[in-house]
Amino acid sequence: MTPQEQFEYKQSWLPGHTVRLHSDVVEKGKTWCKRQCERREWSCTTWTDNYEHTFHFENIYAAQNFEMEMGRYANQ
Repeated sequence: MTPQEQFEYKQSWLPGHTVRLHSDVVEKGKTWCKRQCERREWSCTTWTDNYEHTFHFENIYAAQNFEMEMGRYANQ
C-alpha cells in the first residue's frame, strides 16, 4: 500500500475508536501499536489536551487491548 493509499484509507475510518494516553508513556504506546497493529489501523494525534495524546484505532478490539495494556495511564 502506497503512502497516499494509506492516508486515504485512514481518512475513511478516522476518528474511529479513541483512547487518550498520558504524554509520559506515549513512546510505550507507539511501540505497542507498531507491534500489535498494521500501520494503517492506528493513528496518534499529539497534544490533544494538557499532558495527553489521543490514539485512534480502526478496530474496537485493538482499542480495548491498548487501553488495558496502558493501564492507569489511559483515559484518565
